[in-house]
Amino acid sequence: MQEHMRLFRLMLFPVLFVAVAVHMYAAPFSLFPKAGHLASPDGRFEVRDVDLRESGSEFSGLFHSLWLVETATGRSRKLCEYVGVAAVAWSEKDSLMVTQYLSKKTSRALIFATTSTQEPVVLDVPTLIRMVPVGLRPALRENDHAFVEASRLVGEIFYFQVWGYGQHDRNGFHWNCEYGLGAGNLNCEAKK
Repeated sequence: MQEHMRLFRLMLFPVLFVAVAVHMYAAPFSLFPKAGHLASPDGRFEVRDVDLRESGSEFSGLFHSLWLVETATGRSRKLCEYVGVAAVAWSEKDSLMVTQYLSKKTSRALIFATTSTQEPVVLDVPTLIRMVPVGLRPALRENDHAFVEASRLVGEIFYFQVWGYGQHDRNGFHWNCEYGLGAGNLNCEAKK
């Protein structure tokens, strides 16, 4: 019996370690516009929501924009505009992850560098159709609901999920994906 308990403890430790490590690396997302603002972990930056009222446009409703503000100087730059909801989280390396819900049928994930004005990395359905293996493309092309959602950024690896449903997958599909920011390589696996 003692040997079984010892073996159980030896097996339990790695499981707990992985569970805690995964939880630690998962970024807490704030939903905008409700959140209004989100400070970086070190306090150097803040993301702020600004309402934009579009008059004389063929679109109706309230548009929003996310702004990055350097707290020490007050300098700011517009990151992006969105309609509806955006989920925003800080990564460990002065980067910002955003999931923009573009409609009730799709979303896309963006990564912004806070220390440079370079264009964001954008992963959306049209981009993924070009990047995933041929066998996975029908899930993106033939379903009328397909979402790309940011999860976390660890080093140069961006973790995100792709899920959806529709004509091709009536019961839905769900992938866990990794994207190498430096190399630009993508790996997606079906969630079990």
